[in-house]
Amino acid sequence: MDLSITVLRVFREVAERGTLTAAATALGYTQSAVSRQIAALEHATDAILLERRRDGVRLTAAGHVVLRRAVTVLAELDAATRELAGLPAEGGTVRLGWFASAGAVLVPRAIAALHRKHPAITVTTREGGTPALVRALRAGTLDMAVLAAAPPFRPFDTESPPLRVMTLTERSLCVAVPATHPLAVAPSVSVEDLRGQRWVASPAAGEMGVWPGLDERPVIAHTARDWLAKLNLVAAGGGITTVPTLLAASVPAGVKVRPVAGEPRRMVLARLPDPLAGPAAHLADALRQVAADLSEEVG
Repeated sequence: MDLSITVLRVFREVAERGTLTAAATALGYTQSAVSRQIAALEHATDAILLERRRDGVRLTAAGHVVLRRAVTVLAELDAATRELAGLPAEGGTVRLGWFASAGAVLVPRAIAALHRKHPAITVTTREGGTPALVRALRAGTLDMAVLAAAPPFRPFDTESPPLRVMTLTERSLCVAVPATHPLAVAPSVSVEDLRGQRWVASPAAGEMGVWPGLDERPVIAHTARDWLAKLNLVAAGGGITTVPTLLAASVPAGVKVRPVAGEPRRMVLARLPDPLAGPAAHLADALRQVAADLSEEVG
């Protein structure tokens, strides 16, 4: 079997992105070039590696086998490149993914704490939605990912081996309201209190903004993807918005964060079940400690 490194990298990108088009965009290739690379890999392995579907591609059983081996090969090549570059023995690179609100406070503080103790370790990060981050973990382009989980806390995917998940926090969601809003003086609010409110919402379904599961048609006054923009719109009296508890440590002046009675949400650190290398283990420790510190700060 004669396989090039380029073919393996293209296959890994397709597995991570979930579509040939997205993989082509990420790699700077045409979609036809990506299709040819995949066809060449399937010919070399004498196996169908991808199931073509209307919404993208899905790995077959054979595709999972090839991906697992490709990830190992590419990781070893990347490690060799870093070693040849003369990086310090105690250093290394950790690739971390995170959902949007984790990047406001948790991730920056954890990286800062890590650098104080282990300055030779480099951390690269990327924001993404849960499906994309889980695919990246499977494809080996992320070492760990901070994810949000809601009851009943099912596994993030059905692939094998199951992802290893460590809970960082488990708390109820909150709402951010203007400091002059009637809800700002209450120690906590109920879902009933949220009916009839004006909302600052995210533009995409499934992203945080309107209270999840609100049993009415919400009045959306503003839409914004960026957390800072949403919170500043709240401060200006534009409406209220749903926030995770840990974001309370970074809201601008003029905003109050109030807990909402309901089922708790978890923030977790997910990874493949392989043993963590030293740099990744150090970052996991930093994330766990900062999450605990933030939980104490917000009470």
